[in-house]
Amino acid sequence: MIFLVFSSCTKKLEDLNQNTKDPVKVTGESLFTGAQKHLFDQMTTPNVNLNIWRMFTQQWTETTYLDEANYDIITRPIPGSHWNILYRDVLKNLDESAKVIGATSYPDPSPAIQKNRLAVVEIMTIYTWSILVETFGNVPYTQALNVNNVTPAYDDGLTIYKDLINRLNKAIGKMDPAWGSIGAADNMYEGDVAGWLKFANSLKLRMGLLLADIPSEAAFVKTTVEAAAPGVIASNADNARLVYLNAQPNTNPIYDNLVASGRNDFVPANTLVDSMNNLADPRRAYYYTQVDTSTTPGEVKLAYVGGIYGESNNFFSYSHVSDKIETPSFEAMIFDYAETELLLADAVERGFAVGGTAADHYNAGVKASINYWGGSDADAATYLANPRVAYATAQGTFKEKIGMQLWFALYNRGFESWTEWRRFDYPLLVAPPQATSAIPLRLTYPVSEQTLNGASRAAAAAAIGGDAVDTKLFWDKF
Repeated sequence: MIFLVFSSCTKKLEDLNQNTKDPVKVTGESLFTGAQKHLFDQMTTPNVNLNIWRMFTQQWTETTYLDEANYDIITRPIPGSHWNILYRDVLKNLDESAKVIGATSYPDPSPAIQKNRLAVVEIMTIYTWSILVETFGNVPYTQALNVNNVTPAYDDGLTIYKDLINRLNKAIGKMDPAWGSIGAADNMYEGDVAGWLKFANSLKLRMGLLLADIPSEAAFVKTTVEAAAPGVIASNADNARLVYLNAQPNTNPIYDNLVASGRNDFVPANTLVDSMNNLADPRRAYYYTQVDTSTTPGEVKLAYVGGIYGESNNFFSYSHVSDKIETPSFEAMIFDYAETELLLADAVERGFAVGGTAADHYNAGVKASINYWGGSDADAATYLANPRVAYATAQGTFKEKIGMQLWFALYNRGFESWTEWRRFDYPLLVAPPQATSAIPLRLTYPVSEQTLNGASRAAAAAAIGGDAVDTKLFWDKF
């Protein structure tokens, strides 16, 4: 009896040490949700420690602290932050999510759901890998995510990219829209497989076109682009987005950094604002606030005025980011209809059989962007009737026409804007006088890689032509 009483007391004491609010096991769905949130946060935030793509493409500039607008990526360890978030917080969680979901048994008739769930995780994984390759070039891939290997070798960027496209093909082939997938754990499409298929095909289209200037990959690119085209995002309702909440900590990172922080660090850059002013672009009202430019007492003369890129700017003298974008619950985007249509215009110009004309897709892309932001069909028609906007009469080659409209449409998606600027070489941007380098074409490898994985990093740097911001990556041929 004494033994039984003692055992009972010990058990009760042990129970007091258990935290009933912490899960004993982490589900695959919760790991996916966390990875997805980390990914959208990183691709959206304007925090200068994490993401300065909007300044690489001169869409925003700084007011007081000018390091990042002048392409200083070292004072704050921006490459390391981007690298760590994508590897540790996104890819590793997605890897664990796939393992947990893959080990879960489902009763008949649910094997199709299992395939869909794993395919959704795979597509999110492929997208994340593509961002890493587009940022750095060669990166650890085949030996990555293994905690027992702290010095993984770097793989060739083109080899990785083609493997990702092949993985994407397999994931697409496994999906059945008649069945569900990851459900409410998916904050992008809420488990809708049809939406994921459109995103996957749009991603495949973009990844194929990224390789279009590599002569040796012509056949692979043609097959990839033409296979993707019929299944891409077809309206703004299909956009790949995450809607934030009105309450922290799940508010949009733009709100966190521009409003909740109480700081006045950024204004739209004159480079972009002036270009849109010259075309009377209707999206200005949704991108920026206006500022009074009158010099006459009592007179009010409102206009869109961008801060001088790369120089000190008085926050109150220039236009600001619009209230719409600063809303706590404003959605973040990683792919949309406007981008898809402008990519299809590019595909037509390159001779790929994707249907329609370049002008048709260009017009659809511009209209989709204007409609998304709140403009009307009439606004889009007036804008497209401008001879400097109309596809037949706008200035330059197809690369300039499409590149300029991608620059405008991707205003709130800095990374994709940077990638398309590197691919099209438009708009023609000039580094500011105090810049520490030319406009970056890649991020340098993190300092931690030099100290902890030095041999692998050194081999990768030599393979790509030098670990410098002006080293062109394998797909950037012009």
